Amino acid sequence: MLKYILAAAVLVGSALPVLADEYYVVQDTTTKKCTIVEQKPTTSTQVVVSENGVAFKTRTEAEEGMKTTKVCTSQ
Repeated sequence: MLKYILAAAVLVGSALPVLADEYYVVQDTTTKKCTIVEQKPTTSTQVVVSENGVAFKTRTEAEEGMKTTKVCTSQ
């Protein structure tokens, strides 16, 4: 029984970092260039420009979101 509990704990522990991935579309306030980052910016030189400041679950979703974000497409 302990063997199964340990195996389940290892599986859950290894899956948690994957579940926690978040991608943000941010714009550099000085260059006005948009990029995708994995952590919400904490500096004032980058601002989240995706709709409602929402984090995307995958990088592909973030790339699509960047294509439709007006401030990123008007460059």
